[in-house]
Amino acid sequence: MSEEKNKQPESADTLLRSKKKKNKPFWRDALEIILIAAVLAFAVRTFVVESFWVPSGSMLPTIQINDRVWVTKFTYHISDPQRGDVVVFEPPEAAHAAENENYYIKRLIGLPGEEVEFRDNKLYINGEEVEESYLPEGTVTEDFGPIIIPEDCYFFCGDNRSGSYDSRAWGVVERDALVGKGQFIYWPFDRIGGL
Repeated sequence: MSEEKNKQPESADTLLRSKKKKNKPFWRDALEIILIAAVLAFAVRTFVVESFWVPSGSMLPTIQINDRVWVTKFTYHISDPQRGDVVVFEPPEAAHAAENENYYIKRLIGLPGEEVEFRDNKLYINGEEVEESYLPEGTVTEDFGPIIIPEDCYFFCGDNRSGSYDSRAWGVVERDALVGKGQFIYWPFDRIGGL
């Protein structure tokens, strides 16, 4: 006879006891779920995407005071920053000391090695006029520069040019200080949209 025919069916008590041994207590299952969720949330926030609250008007009208913005933190690990990007970064020491803010959000204006100048209310990069279509009509930008941006550094300005404390005041930002690229406003609901 085969082994299957010789096998005796397990009693209900035996099955119940084996199930009890396999089941973990509820608190242990809950703790494991909470720990896994916490690790995943930490990983996502550290390496993928993070929400930032904007407390100032330096990016008006693009970003309003108290808007909340989703920022992708991996973007500049897989591609280079581009002129026109809205970027969250750690401010240079001079800016941090003056305003005591941990992060700034501004528009990237100048790339490494470029000459940046504002003249007659226009932006010039390497002597060529650059159209800034993201600025509202009537924006006034005071004359500035020219300056040459060092390697691995970037020049940032707020869209609210007359009310922005930016690279015109405290200089360039090193690439290591870039946190991520602003992708879209998610709060308040009536302002949801891409940047």
